Amino acid sequence: MGTIVWLGSEVMFFAGLFAIYFTLKSTSPGLWEAQTAKLNITYAAVNTTILVLSSFTCQAGVFAAERLQARRSGTVGQFWKWGMVEWFYVTYAMGATFVIGQIFEYANLVSEHISLSSDSYGSAFYITTGFHGLHVTGGLIAFIFVIGRAFAVKDFTHKEATSAIAISYYWHFVDVVWIGLFAVIYLLK
Repeated sequence: MGTIVWLGSEVMFFAGLFAIYFTLKSTSPGLWEAQTAKLNITYAAVNTTILVLSSFTCQAGVFAAERLQARRSGTVGQFWKWGMVEWFYVTYAMGATFVIGQIFEYANLVSEHISLSSDSYGSAFYITTGFHGLHVTGGLIAFIFVIGRAFAVKDFTHKEATSAIAISYYWHFVDVVWIGLFAVIYLLK
């Protein structure tokens, strides 16, 4: 229940970031047109696809946790026999790939003279995507704790499964927020 209440506050936080973005965009439409032309939509779409697919691997881990299967029961290649840990490893790798991809995108945009202090577009872009990136990083840290907990306990119980479910709520939330950000920042002209 606490996770859901906390995610409600996160909805308000990101609503504020969306409001900042739309307000600044409405005051400088010419600037937005010029700066959004510098975005690499294909690169961002691939990065977005990686993050969205990580929700599916996260959910597969939750299904395994609900079966009280912490680790795989077959070989590494038998993904249908993976436990929560293996699915969360893949989710972690995909989330980390997204964050690294975002860092490379930032480096590219800085070379295009779009920085946090360059103009209102740069400020809005980096604040909205940066806070999202911090949330993804927070989710990655939470995955480490949930995976570590699975190794630390003698018996994987409903208590550990509940932790996996709670982190999945957060991870799905972060993915949905990114879909909104991607649509607003990269697709909405």
